[in-house]
Amino acid sequence: MPALLVASRNAKKLAELRRVLDAAGVVGLELLSLADVAAYDEAPETGATFEDNALAKAADGFRATGLACVADDSGISVDALNGMPGVLSARWSGVHGDDAANTALLLGQLADVPDERRGAAFVSACALVSASGSTVVRGEWPGAVTREPRGDGGFGYDPVFLPEGSDRTAAELTPAEKDAASHRGRALALLVPALRELARA
Repeated sequence: MPALLVASRNAKKLAELRRVLDAAGVVGLELLSLADVAAYDEAPETGATFEDNALAKAADGFRATGLACVADDSGISVDALNGMPGVLSARWSGVHGDDAANTALLLGQLADVPDERRGAAFVSACALVSASGSTVVRGEWPGAVTREPRGDGGFGYDPVFLPEGSDRTAAELTPAEKDAASHRGRALALLVPALRELARA
């Protein structure tokens, strides 16, 4: 069975990819995370775009392990902040991966912004690098930033992101609902044809 390295230690991202593959009927791929392979030097995320960072992470994983590797870089782009936090989303507060601090800082920065100007989008770039080359895709999920966190699901900025046309935040959606609409779900769906080929290899 061909193995696919997911360049993440986030179990939720692995589970999300598994659900997308299952929903698309892609079978025969063993998913591995960074916890399942020998440690290697990971390049810092210094790219100017989500695509740059995703491709660098996937290329690092493929080079180090010889396994086809998929990686994503994602974040929130806020209209009133000229597209920021963007690629800095995970470390917006200065500490990488501190969801609560990142969210609190974002809400503080938007405190005086009226509801009609709180538009935002979640963005995800996903890259697949294998022996047959590389593919990079992008998914976007439009919405707005709420005034306070709501919901216990998801991670990152999910509790303060209200998807367009929804009265529930991303953190209040079920995993299946989120997969069907989310930025990462949309990007991963675009990768399905390439992953299906990989599964047949």
